[in-house]
Amino acid sequence: MSTLGKKTLAVAITQLGVQEIPKNSNAGPAVEKYLKSVGRGKGYAWCMAFMYWCTKEASTQLGLENPLFKTAGVLAMYNKEKDSVVTDPQPGDLFIMDFGKGQGHTGIVEKVEKNTIHTIEGNTNDEGSREGYEVCRRQRKTNTIKAYLRL
Repeated sequence: MSTLGKKTLAVAITQLGVQEIPKNSNAGPAVEKYLKSVGRGKGYAWCMAFMYWCTKEASTQLGLENPLFKTAGVLAMYNKEKDSVVTDPQPGDLFIMDFGKGQGHTGIVEKVEKNTIHTIEGNTNDEGSREGYEVCRRQRKTNTIKAYLRL
């Protein structure tokens, strides 16, 4: 695991349990902080903004520049960061899901177990929605993942 990936994962863990206020609004103090980090206001889907914010916080703590493209768009991130794509997931990697029609979802890999990744994700819920209301741990099958970005 890269140093930046490890630190980004540690930052993401500190955000577990953060929820939208009110639920299903894409708003609330923490959510708006994530969205602001990519130049967006409340009301936007925020899974990628969450990962950008976590990586920005980790980069600052390590005295580095955030290497990620500044966007709230999951597939925009994938398209801009193709040099960072890897096929073997490791803790600290960002995962990219593609649901078609420009819709995606992302989070960070916490653990890999055979064909399952254990993740921390923003804008999800216990049911695994890509438009949920909180930061929580999830499990995803590796065959549902488009790509992994190594920080």
